[in-house]
Amino acid sequence: MKKQFLVATAVAALMAVSAQGVFAQNIAIVNGKAVPKTRVDALAQQVAKSGRPVTPDMEGQLREEVIAREVFMQEAEKRGLSASDDFKTQMELARQTILIRELFADYQKKNPVTDAELKAEYDKFAAANGGKEYKARHILVEKEAEAVAIIASLKKGGKFEDIAKKQSKDPGSGAKGGDLDWANPSSYVPEFTEALLKLNKGQLSDKPVKSQFGYHVIRVDDVRMAELPAFEQVKPQIAQQMQQQKLATFQEELRSKAKIE
Repeated sequence: MKKQFLVATAVAALMAVSAQGVFAQNIAIVNGKAVPKTRVDALAQQVAKSGRPVTPDMEGQLREEVIAREVFMQEAEKRGLSASDDFKTQMELARQTILIRELFADYQKKNPVTDAELKAEYDKFAAANGGKEYKARHILVEKEAEAVAIIASLKKGGKFEDIAKKQSKDPGSGAKGGDLDWANPSSYVPEFTEALLKLNKGQLSDKPVKSQFGYHVIRVDDVRMAELPAFEQVKPQIAQQMQQQKLATFQEELRSKAKIE
């Protein structure tokens, strides 16, 4: 009798240990169906990927979310919604989206932007935007005669800002008295750039400058050496831009190689 009691006790202990193992793997049993802890882990990974830190306080919320999903899924299954054409279509679209996202992530992981590429891109940017910057104003009109008359008026003491507000056809700078703010000369159309580079601080163009937009009257208010951000400051932005460019090129290559009939 004593021996049987010991055996029963041992079996009960083993069952208790086994049950603890099951509950360690599952977070709950919903209507007789086990909900594995891996679902909570997967949801936590999604939250982390979105940029939100997964704190200990969130563990309970994640558990409740997973349990709620299981309750709702069971009800949807009971109603036969998983067999509907609409559900199957949405599942296929979701499968495509996830698979494509994985493809792009795999490509970016295997084709990272190197430091050498980043530095080369920064050097190209510095070459295009370095050197002198000009703080200029302009008045844009349609006819050359108008521009000639404006230049004559300015030379007689007319106020550039007032004339620009009244007569300039450039909606952006006209309202600001013709102010174009600080800019690299290369940011303008070639004809404008060529004329700008010939002017010194405080100097007015002595004749109208023709471009595709009309006729410009230009004045240089100030000149300075451009202050470019350091490489380390803009490195993250350059990296993001170059990663997007590489991914876009990869996508275009796949499209061009595909046989589409």
